[in-house]
Amino acid sequence: MKIATWNIDRLKDKKKLIPISDQILEINADILILTEANKLIDLSIYKFQTETQILPIEPFNYKSEERRVTIFSKYPILRTFATYDDLTSCCAEIQTDFGNIMIYGTIVGITGKNDKNFNLDLDNQISDINRLSPLGNFCFAGDLNISFSDSYYFTKNGRTKFNICFTANKLQNLTESISENVDHIVVSKNFIKDLYIQLSEWNLDKSLSDHKGVCVEMLENETAYNRR
Repeated sequence: MKIATWNIDRLKDKKKLIPISDQILEINADILILTEANKLIDLSIYKFQTETQILPIEPFNYKSEERRVTIFSKYPILRTFATYDDLTSCCAEIQTDFGNIMIYGTIVGITGKNDKNFNLDLDNQISDINRLSPLGNFCFAGDLNISFSDSYYFTKNGRTKFNICFTANKLQNLTESISENVDHIVVSKNFIKDLYIQLSEWNLDKSLSDHKGVCVEMLENETAYNRR
């Protein structure tokens, strides 16, 4: 099973529609969390989806087809959960081959770590994690605007708070070792305890958007892992 996340920068350059779509199809994730998403991208390979609410035009001149977060799934979505800000985060329980898991897709600080809402998002999303993760298997994914392995882009306060939260809720940041990366996939340790994990990344030169995309593939046995 593959879980992937990518910030596509609102598809500001419409000339990138086809190459971005092609890249997503090539990754072929079972669950995809797109941030700064745009409905112009045809992702009909996914039968199920949920998304954050329609954005106001001001102050960022949002278009009607834009959403901050969309969760796409090849697996059935069983139910959704309220988040502290339905413009910025959404959460859905998904029935997968490895069991049900809640996927919380988000952006932390819509214009970066210096955004006035960054610390508000940080604290409130930690509260959401504390509230929702005890309910079952949990995945927190999206544009966290924090790198965890280097000094590329982070705040010490933000990194520390998230790490404390992840530890307290028995979550593992599977993408923390990826350099120059602020988009992450954090999963319940209990969900992945018997699985082999394969990481991949794309858009390394950031030519299609200003973020790399990251993917976590979960494999049932070592033989399948060693074939990769």
